[in-house]
Amino acid sequence: QVRLVESGGGSVQAGGSLKLSCTLGGFLKNTCEMGWYRQAPGKERELVSTIDNDNITWYADSVKDRFTIYPGNARLSVHLQMDSLEIEDTAAYFCGACPPVVEGTLYRWWGQGTQVTVSS
Repeated sequence: QVRLVESGGGSVQAGGSLKLSCTLGGFLKNTCEMGWYRQAPGKERELVSTIDNDNITWYADSVKDRFTIYPGNARLSVHLQMDSLEIEDTAAYFCGACPPVVEGTLYRWWGQGTQVTVSS
């Protein structure tokens, strides 16, 4: 059974850093794209960063040069290093893996999310 579990969220002051981690349970081998997206109250869901099986990365303009995505061992985890955090980064962050099979979703599997709160 596939299960994604995020960790590492929390509260931090603007300018600070957090590292999010996501473990991919139930995978024997992962060749899928992985990514992070976020959802803030009253705002659209936003894809933040992705990394494919060739370790090619993509970042939303809003986080470029501040966030870094990288895989863990055997690509059975994915991490998001977030530096120079801004108040606008406050959101619930979700990791996802593999292309979606349901219309309207970003990924086939995703976790329950971890809250990131940035204060002034």
